[in-house]
Amino acid sequence: MAAELDFSPPEIPEPTFMENMLRYGLFFGAIFQLICVLAIILPVSKSHKTDSDSFEPKNSETVKKPKATAPQISKKPKKETKKKR
Repeated sequence: MAAELDFSPPEIPEPTFMENMLRYGLFFGAIFQLICVLAIILPVSKSHKTDSDSFEPKNSETVKKPKATAPQISKKPKKETKKKR
C-alpha cells in the first residue's frame, strides 16, 4: 500500500507575464500606500528660514486685514417644520 502513494511535489506551472505584472503591481501599490500613510503620520520639517520668519514681530502695516464678505442674498432661510411622530 505504501508503494501506491505518490509523494513527489506537484507540478507548478511557470507564472505567465500577466501574473508577474499583477504580482509586481500589487507590491508597488502596497509600497505606495505605506509611503502615503507614513507621509500623513510623520510631520514634515519646515526650512529654517520660514521658522525664523514666523517668530519675528509683525508690523501693523504688514498685517493684512481680512476683507469683509458681502452677505449672500441668493440664499433663502430654510423653512422649519415640526417632525410628525
